[in-house]
Amino acid sequence: MGDILENNTYQIQELLVRMERNNKLIQRLSKKLGSYTCEPHDYSCFEKLYELKRSFKEYTGDQKRIMDSLKEKMGQTTEDLGDEIEHHFAHFKQLEKDIAAYLLDTDKYS
Repeated sequence: MGDILENNTYQIQELLVRMERNNKLIQRLSKKLGSYTCEPHDYSCFEKLYELKRSFKEYTGDQKRIMDSLKEKMGQTTEDLGDEIEHHFAHFKQLEKDIAAYLLDTDKYS
């Protein structure tokens, strides 16, 4: 039983590290979007930027809620959070794609 709890604690710590790394990347990308080099040039870029910022806020809120839940469950089973964590990682991947598309759009106007 002790091995199971240690293994589960290790998995939770691994998830926490991965989520923290993803969050730092999102924060850096968010900061980059606020720089003058990524200013929107037309209406569609303004819409994309607005959607990205909204998505960043949603991502950050989910991140905090999931991290708090994981920290509370150290040594316990996290099966109930599995779907939520997978959705969060999928949201991260989608944000990366959306940011790349936005940066390409703003770059073609430079």
